[in-house]
Amino acid sequence: MAETIHDKDGKPIQEGDEVFTPIRGGKHQGEVEKIVTTEEEAKAEGVKNPPKVLSVSSTGSASFSHEAFL
Repeated sequence: MAETIHDKDGKPIQEGDEVFTPIRGGKHQGEVEKIVTTEEEAKAEGVKNPPKVLSVSSTGSASFSHEAFL
């Protein structure tokens, strides 16, 4: 990973961290599974505008979020 990704408070985010992101008046909580930092990785994962953080919830649902929302 070439660059360090930070949350909205400036704390570094790494794989395995627990993250929260606001969604539809609530929040989505999950563990960071992957961090996409390059355009090539983004294309391979089917997302746009990296960097993005892939988090997986305890129910198994996965979502990509922009680091500024975590």
